[in-house]
Amino acid sequence: MKKIPTMFVRDFGSRPAHVLPAVTPGCEWVLAGEGRATRKYDGTCVMLDGAGEWWARREVRPGRPTPPNYVVVSTDGETGKTVGWEPIGQSSFVTFHAEAVRNGYTGNGVAGTFELIGPKINGNPERSGSHLLVQHATAQDVDLAELTFEGIRSTVLALAAADGCEGIVWHHPDGRMAKIKARDFGSGRS
Repeated sequence: MKKIPTMFVRDFGSRPAHVLPAVTPGCEWVLAGEGRATRKYDGTCVMLDGAGEWWARREVRPGRPTPPNYVVVSTDGETGKTVGWEPIGQSSFVTFHAEAVRNGYTGNGVAGTFELIGPKINGNPERSGSHLLVQHATAQDVDLAELTFEGIRSTVLALAAADGCEGIVWHHPDGRMAKIKARDFGSGRS
């Protein structure tokens, strides 16, 4: 999974970094209304590949060794972090993933990416009673009243306050994606 660009330009000079009311180059299509907005679930990303093998997304900081059998996807030029996949069996999420599969995994063996959520994942901001897999391709749609910085900001913060929603991911018909998180607006969410 390639790193999804943040919808608005990040101010890396602030700590923690937050976004400015300027669109990240290449994400203008979102404000033009060209994509589908979906819920960004707050868990950890896993993938079922075409061979039926499960992988966990993993970021490796600069200067740190990569784990065995790690498949590099890309390196972020701004942070230096490498993003890639490690076999789920060597991931710290293996037990919770196995539980999620037992709890009614509904992907029907279709290759793709999923969000692993539940009580032991990231402090359970999704407020899930058990570990579950949510298929990204079928994520819940989000309605936005206004495609502006303030309109997106107010929607994202309201969703986060209501039920722990991490943010929004937009999907363009040609495959491009963009995202925004509640914490990008300095909301205090981790």
